[in-house]
Amino acid sequence: MIKVVSIVLNNFKNDSRVLKTNISLQNAGYNVQIVALFEDGIQEFETVQNIPVHRVKLKSKNWSKNKLVQLIKYFEFLYRTVKKYKNNDIFHCNDLNTLPIGVIVKKFFNKKIKIVYDAHEYETEIGGLTGLRKRMIKKLERFLIAYVDETITVSDAIANEYVKLYGIEKPSLVLNTPPFKQIEKKDIFREKFNISKENTIFLYQGGLSSGRGIEILLEAFKLMDNYENNSVIVFMGYGVLEGVIKQAENNYDNIYFHDAVSPNVLLEYTSSADFGISTIEDSCLSYRYCLPNKMFEYMMAEIPLIVSNLPEMKRLVEENNIGIVADENTSTGLQKAIEKAMKLNKKELQQNIQKVKEIYNWEEQEKVLINVYTELYNVK
Repeated sequence: MIKVVSIVLNNFKNDSRVLKTNISLQNAGYNVQIVALFEDGIQEFETVQNIPVHRVKLKSKNWSKNKLVQLIKYFEFLYRTVKKYKNNDIFHCNDLNTLPIGVIVKKFFNKKIKIVYDAHEYETEIGGLTGLRKRMIKKLERFLIAYVDETITVSDAIANEYVKLYGIEKPSLVLNTPPFKQIEKKDIFREKFNISKENTIFLYQGGLSSGRGIEILLEAFKLMDNYENNSVIVFMGYGVLEGVIKQAENNYDNIYFHDAVSPNVLLEYTSSADFGISTIEDSCLSYRYCLPNKMFEYMMAEIPLIVSNLPEMKRLVEENNIGIVADENTSTGLQKAIEKAMKLNKKELQQNIQKVKEIYNWEEQEKVLINVYTELYNVK
């Protein structure tokens, strides 16, 4: 049986993509092992949905967060991972920060291993990455990707950028979609917050942090608080902007906050809204070319979308006629998009969404993933 080690540089507590990938590979007959970082309060060794997980304990774990010390921690993780797993057959490297581990194994310890590079975003174009550090990371990725056997990424635009940058074969697209699920529409938000049937509920779910248009959304709904369009918004998730949202909730009648919920009940809550909003800001190329997983969660829950005017998000919504693209990502632009959305033909939208969820689900993405793995041992 072919042994796969899937490396991720987090504690693997809430990484649904890595979990889905490994469940699919295990079901396809691969012997899988997830390697992650140990953290207090989480088990070093455990099995998650029948997938073995090893969180590597570092002696340097409690050392300072100085950049040089962080580098020492990384090299300790690298050393322990290489030592224990160098004889596996395939290294599945999740994100650029794990790719050096696979390449070191291939170059110095096990020339037979295959490397799958799973770029969860546009790695060299994330927000805040500038100057010398950005140039160094680009050079690092260029060097490392030469040793990669198969590359996977999460949007067509990002895949095309990798082809232009590195002259590699176009990466395979494995979108971060949820498993297919038939939805029985719920009304949890109306019941919990006593929202009238006359109101249209807009939902933002996911991380509550900067760069996701949350401040702009708040401003848009503050402006609409006394309008006659009866629109309300629920923010569901967690993050640094949680306090800002709760403060707005206290001051405005059309803004609500709900804590994040577990993945197994998420879509029940999602289905309780009338529209799902994804307002990623055009602050870096990684965001510009993204396809957020919340878009696919909205589709699976069978609610139409309102999205930012970014290429991949716009294409998905307009080609499938499943919602509205805001002309501009401002409070006024979102206000206009919301007003347009409330005039859409709901029956037509529902029919379109039911069609598109048959395409954008994990079962379809799994086929691409397994094909990528099959190609690893085919002579090209």
